[in-house]
Amino acid sequence: MSSINPIIMNALSDNDNMITTSLVQKLGFSKQTLTNYVKAGLLERVRQGVYIIPDAVHDDMYTLMLRSESIVFSHESALFLHGISDRTPFVHTITMPSNKSVPGSIKDECVCFYIKPAWHKLGLTEKPTTFGHLVRCYDVERTICDFLQTRDRCDKETVISAIKNFAASDKKDLNRLSAYAEVFKVDGELRKYLEVLL
Repeated sequence: MSSINPIIMNALSDNDNMITTSLVQKLGFSKQTLTNYVKAGLLERVRQGVYIIPDAVHDDMYTLMLRSESIVFSHESALFLHGISDRTPFVHTITMPSNKSVPGSIKDECVCFYIKPAWHKLGLTEKPTTFGHLVRCYDVERTICDFLQTRDRCDKETVISAIKNFAASDKKDLNRLSAYAEVFKVDGELRKYLEVLL
């Protein structure tokens, strides 16, 4: 096998040199086609179900999100996407609805939080990754509430730094933050921090 089928090649071109197993199957090809391309050195498997042209830049956050429609970047990863974190996360943090299961391969490479399905889309937005692909994440106000709600699982310094950076931001929406804090029952905890910082 010396070349990629033109239909698959067009799909790769349209998707920044990236393709998923599900897209290949929608185009009428089998999973085996991708395996054959990998063996021939025409494609590289970057994670389960996601393939790129060799030497193409791999956007880790984007390919991770492609693995499941339920993945939403949260906590440190959301702060990074919003540009209000002073450090790049080494491990991505995602939030999933509690009625969905995470594939084992994702569990091994992420910090995963589960949330009531009714709250999963609250504060949902999209931000570009460093490579310019739009990914799902929570808005900053929701992210602050996530930190407060899961503070026993988060680094205390990260929580304080997140709230400090939020308080200093000119784009903050205190009304939205207050509404989320009531939903997540962290309004008392939030008040303690904001009294010191604002």
